[in-house]
Order: sequence, then structure tokens, then C-alpha cells
Amino acid sequence: MNDQKKVKSGSLIFIFITILVDIMGVAIIIPVFPTLIKSLTGLELNEAGLWGGLLISSFAIMQFLFAPLMGELSDRFGRRPILFLSLGGLGLDYVFHAFAPTIAWLFVGRMLAGVFGASHTVATAYIADISTPENKAKNFGMIGAAFGLGFFLGPMIGGFCAQWGYQVPFLVAAAMALMNLIFGLLVLPESLPKEKRRAFDYKKAIPGVSLIHLSKYKSLGLFIIAFVLVHLAGQVMHSVWSFFTMEAYGWDEALVGISLGVVGFLVGVVQGGLIGWVVKKFGQKKVIMLGFCLWSLGMIGFAFAMNEVILYIVLIPYVLGGIAGPTLQGLMSNTVPDTEQGNLQGALTSMISLTAVIGPLIYTALFFYFSDKTEGIYFPGAPFVLAAVFLTIGTIFAYAALKRMP
Repeated sequence: MNDQKKVKSGSLIFIFITILVDIMGVAIIIPVFPTLIKSLTGLELNEAGLWGGLLISSFAIMQFLFAPLMGELSDRFGRRPILFLSLGGLGLDYVFHAFAPTIAWLFVGRMLAGVFGASHTVATAYIADISTPENKAKNFGMIGAAFGLGFFLGPMIGGFCAQWGYQVPFLVAAAMALMNLIFGLLVLPESLPKEKRRAFDYKKAIPGVSLIHLSKYKSLGLFIIAFVLVHLAGQVMHSVWSFFTMEAYGWDEALVGISLGVVGFLVGVVQGGLIGWVVKKFGQKKVIMLGFCLWSLGMIGFAFAMNEVILYIVLIPYVLGGIAGPTLQGLMSNTVPDTEQGNLQGALTSMISLTAVIGPLIYTALFFYFSDKTEGIYFPGAPFVLAAVFLTIGTIFAYAALKRMP
């Protein structure tokens, strides 16, 4: 029994690091994104924001296309080989990023990162494999903690290392991915035994098709809609935070990196240490509804924050709202059998990626329009208002789904 606990503990550490490396690969370039795009294109800040949205969307499009395939392959061949394939590819792609000479090559790098970054699908399926129904919310909270730490370390490393050149942050991310691959080869056991594997179904590898299959499970369709709306709202942070804070408060890359570091640290604390306790004390349903409401409040606060002090105060309800995400994901995971975990996580990751295609295009376009001082209404916080609207609609769907549950 103790040996099994040690194996599970080591596996969770590896999965944590895998997701951490994935997120750092996205976050590490956020502080330098505006300056990097301006230097490659010669555009002004609000116009560079549009290019930033396109780059983020190119990453997400590839993740949308490949996440269901990764999930389906892991249900057929096991989690271990697919995780290692993704990590190796991701490490090599970061090296490619480091030496991309033009914005066109940067697009190629972002797209390849989207393909290999789909390892998130397999990592969440692995967690579902080794978790009990009772501790899934807590273990999925570990994913949130990895997200938080990734957005804590990524921007800070990116902002700090950029002083030696834009290549350095990517080389650091490449080294981390390849070191984690070596660590996994040494410590990670397979989580999906051969008797629980199933034949590869090419139809389920097509984005969106698996959702039709999964809709047969009670309330899952409504939960997925709420889950998608949460992530669509959350894309506002990745898409316009750097541009918004530079425009509204005159921040530079270092201050943007510090702010994102604070956000990531707080998210990691809440999702890594608070979720298990609040779910046990209040139950999944209350935690989900409370989290949605706090998220919405935080987004409205960002939109109307008159200065940096208010902005940091508003972070409190925003990060506390994070108790809803892993709890909702754990609830959805408990509705499907073990043989469908890869399929479910692939479908969810694909939908998250779709929001990362749509969200940046919407939010950066809103920022471009409302940050133009020469015409129309000047309101650079407009994207956060739209995010709050998406969260409010998601709250309604989550409530409807929870009402249908026993």
C-alpha cells in the first residue's frame, strides 16, 4: 500500500511538472509579446495587439485539432508513450522559437507548440486514471496550481531573461521540457492497464465529434457549455492583460511580468491548497456556484479599476473564483467510465483550445477599438466586461446542470 502511494505521488509530481512546462511555454512570452511584435512589424501598440491575438489563436487552432487525437491515442496505446512524444516535441519546438527570425516563423513555432502542447489532454486523463471519485476535484486542483505557478514563473522568467535577448526565455523552456522528459522516463508508470484500453476510433479523433458521443451522459452537455464559457472568459487575461496594463497604467515588461507573477502565485495557492478543503466543507455544488460569482465580480473589477492599487485588490475575488474550475472538471470526470477518460479530456481540451482561437480575436479587436483615443469611446477595460458577460451566462448553464443532478 505504501509503495502504491509513493508511485502515485511520484506520478502526480511528474504530471504537475508536465502541465507546468506546458503553461510556462505559453506564459513565458507574454511580457515580451508587445515589444517583440512591435520590433518585428514596426506597428503601434494597439495594432500590435491584433497580431498578438492572431499568434495566440494559431497556437490554439492546432491544439483544437490535435487534442482529441492525443486523447484517443492515449485511450488506445496508454498515457505514457503519448506524454513522452508530446514533451520531446515541445522541447525541440522551443528551440525553434528561440531562433525564429521573422514573425512568419514565429507563427510556425506557435502552431507546432499547439500540436505538442496537446499533452495537457493526456496529463488530465492520467490524473483521472489514478484518482478516486472523492479526490478528483483535489487532484484536478493540482492542474490549476500548475497553471498558476506556470503563469507565476513564465512571465517572470520571460521578463527577466529577455534582458539577454528574446531567445533566452525559449531556451530555458526547452531545457525544462527535455529534463522533464528524462525525469518521466525514470519515474512514470503507465496508468491505463491494457484491459481498460479500447480500439482507436478515428471518428472520435475529429474535433467536436466526441462531444456528440459524450452527450449521452446526464447533465454533461450543460456542464461542458458552462466549462467552455468559463475558459472563453478566461482568455481575456492571456489576450489583453499586457496591452491593457501598458495602455491604462503605462507599465513596462517588468511590471507586466510582476503582475502576472502575482496572479499566478495566488491562483496556485487557491487551486493547490484551498479546493480540497472547501469542497469537503461546502460540497461541489455550492463551490461551483460561488466560484462562478466571484469570477464574474473580478472581471468587472478589472474593467473599471481606476489605478493599480484597485487592480491588485480586485485580484482577490478573481483568484478565489478559481475554486469552481477543478471542481466542475472533477464532477464531469465522475460522470463517464474509465475507458472514456481520454475521450472526455481530449474533448474538453479541444473546446478550451477553441476558446483560445475565438477569445483572443474578440478581445484584442475590442481592445483595439476602445483604446483608440482619436474616435469613439475610450475604454480599454471593455474586453473584461465581455468576459464577465460570458461568465454570467456560464453561471446559468452550471446552475441548470446542477439542478438536474440528484
